[in-house]
Amino acid sequence: MAALVGGCSAAPPTVTVTVGAQSRELAPTQLCLDGEPQLYPEADRPPVLRVGPGEPIRIEVSEELSESGWQIQIFDDELAEQIGQVPVGNLTVFDELTTSDARPPAYFLIVVQDAGSDCEGLSGAWPIGLLRER
Repeated sequence: MAALVGGCSAAPPTVTVTVGAQSRELAPTQLCLDGEPQLYPEADRPPVLRVGPGEPIRIEVSEELSESGWQIQIFDDELAEQIGQVPVGNLTVFDELTTSDARPPAYFLIVVQDAGSDCEGLSGAWPIGLLRER
């Protein structure tokens, strides 16, 4: 708490997902910030975008996140089963996915920061849901 009051706490890295004309800046559900684990259990349910088939997905991350490395994990619509993973590395922009790459019509993409030695391996996670309509 003192770090927040003193103003010396770093801001979380940013993640923006764009599909067609829709764009959302995502909030993390967990994060290692200033060497301390931050969990956001009361966070709102991740945003869900209604998308068409075959639309390109563009994910842009801040420099801080790209430097640590990141990946995209794909989960079912209940966030229970991982159905895919795309390692991205140190890019700031990744645009090699489309809304039709995942088989189910409803699924979640989670941008996951590569875990470092801080926070006992806890890494940042930024989820967004996609609902593919015909």
